[in-house]
Amino acid sequence: MPAAEDDLKTEKTIVGESLTPFGSCPIPIFDHKRIVLGHGSGGKLTADLIDNIFLPAFRNPTLDKLDDQAVLAIGGARLAFSTDSFVVTPIFFPGGDIGRLAIHGTVNDLAMSGARPLYLSAAFILEEGLAVDDLRRVVESMRGAASEAGVQLVTGDTKVVNRGKGDQIFITTTGIGVIEHDISISADRARPGDKIILSGYIGDHGMTIMSQREGLEFEGAIESDCAPLNGLVSAMLATTFPANDFIHTLRDPTRGGVATTLNEIAKHANVGMVLDERTIPVRESVKGACEVLGLDPLYVANEGKLLALVVPEMAGAVLEQMRQHRLGQDAVIIGEVVESHPGMVLMKTEIGGTRVLDVMFGEQLPRIC
Repeated sequence: MPAAEDDLKTEKTIVGESLTPFGSCPIPIFDHKRIVLGHGSGGKLTADLIDNIFLPAFRNPTLDKLDDQAVLAIGGARLAFSTDSFVVTPIFFPGGDIGRLAIHGTVNDLAMSGARPLYLSAAFILEEGLAVDDLRRVVESMRGAASEAGVQLVTGDTKVVNRGKGDQIFITTTGIGVIEHDISISADRARPGDKIILSGYIGDHGMTIMSQREGLEFEGAIESDCAPLNGLVSAMLATTFPANDFIHTLRDPTRGGVATTLNEIAKHANVGMVLDERTIPVRESVKGACEVLGLDPLYVANEGKLLALVVPEMAGAVLEQMRQHRLGQDAVIIGEVVESHPGMVLMKTEIGGTRVLDVMFGEQLPRIC
């Protein structure tokens, strides 16, 4: 039987009447024979791909940490090293474009280790037929974004594929930064008692892409939050404290949003988390768009926000430092890390109940970064 027919048979078996007696809520499929868009969601399917394919092939102590960057000790220096690919469509959108996204995305992954980003490389896959003026516009945007973040693009590569074999332009950026503080910031360092700080409004980037892609208009303007976070992290690390390890974890909640990112941290550190829904900032325009489309802002991508897990006695001081920076003016404490229910994230709802925030299973918004 051909592979495609085998996949179809498997899917029919999984969602058949024997497994879905009410016929309205199919069980998610995890045993895929082929790659689907959900494998790029940053959620459950992405984790399965990493756990079942990539980690067994390349396993080593540095990779096993599964942070957004590798921290390497070389010649007496501690370096952060990260790479990311960008396939967003459309390539131009309010608040940014694929070039700005590519620079800031890798800068932010480096910054989440507390590193000062230094140098980037960029590899371009161009589709035959791409307008040269569009390419020039993307490159100029990258130049401006690199200048804004204080990094240099020092090497790169270009390939061209046949018309119809790509989608205008794909960009891969790789970055190196130096960790100058005596700190260790990682997902597995989250500890019970840590306060969870969010740097601002969520869901802006993902809903901007969706509205542009589908030609939707909502009440109130929606614009991507794409921005370099290294300056904000530097401000946070400058907070006065006798010890340097007051920030345990930093993450930028991109694919999968805040909920999926916190689940990843909870799993790696084997801790629980409790959030307060009333404290989580969502713009009315984003909230309204999500309600219309049946989406949850907690699972929508961001490209200029960060989550910080901070020791409780320093949370107030770090929050004050963040609010003095333009990218942290709306920073808030949204919850805390707890010993109970390890590996799970719970949220106290606005109406007084408790909700389990699970990892995103499928793909809410494909190709958002």
